[in-house]
Amino acid sequence: MSARPTGVRDGAAGARIADALRARILGGELGPGDRIRQEPLAASLGASRALVREALRILEADGLVTTVANTGSWVARLSQDECDEIYSIRERLEPLLLRRSMPRLGPARIERLATLAEEIERVQDVEHFLRLDRRLHLLSYEGAETAVLGDTVHRLWNTTQHYRRAFALLMQPEDLRTLHDEHHLLVRAVRDGDAEDAERVLAGHIRRTRLQLAHHPSVFDDPRS
Repeated sequence: MSARPTGVRDGAAGARIADALRARILGGELGPGDRIRQEPLAASLGASRALVREALRILEADGLVTTVANTGSWVARLSQDECDEIYSIRERLEPLLLRRSMPRLGPARIERLATLAEEIERVQDVEHFLRLDRRLHLLSYEGAETAVLGDTVHRLWNTTQHYRRAFALLMQPEDLRTLHDEHHLLVRAVRDGDAEDAERVLAGHIRRTRLQLAHHPSVFDDPRS
């Protein structure tokens, strides 16, 4: 059997490096505005700078990295207005994606959604909460067959990940109770096949985060200043 062409091998290696760096960014190890230096990163991952550049291109398309030609790369950061606009977009796109997903989710996925809603209710650690919350929502979209919408929503989730973390840290006990109730209401609507109710609950769920962040402008301060 012939070996794979070099370009294919390099593409796969670049994707693996992108996965490793994506995990660092989404996990909060690298925050908004942090400089990503190619040489130390290549050394830490045992990779060439060419592969790191390929990984950075992938992550820029994901909305996680900003690259300025001949200058460098940074973890993407949003202004308050940009974040508000992205959440407004999510507020409209995600209910549509959920509606398209629901008929094809199937009983196994729906039961997993219910289990995740219960698990999230018991979580104390913020990073664990963020992972499970992300898993619940993205799982609810897995039934959708889309050419553009699914990828767009995933990119918007990546772009706002750091601000979801900020929101989670700001939540008071009453906010948590509302969030858990919304998760359970969402799962119930999905199980009942009630797309109208599912869309309404999801839109309100996203809107609440947007409004909460709007009351905390310090979240958007430049960490480098």
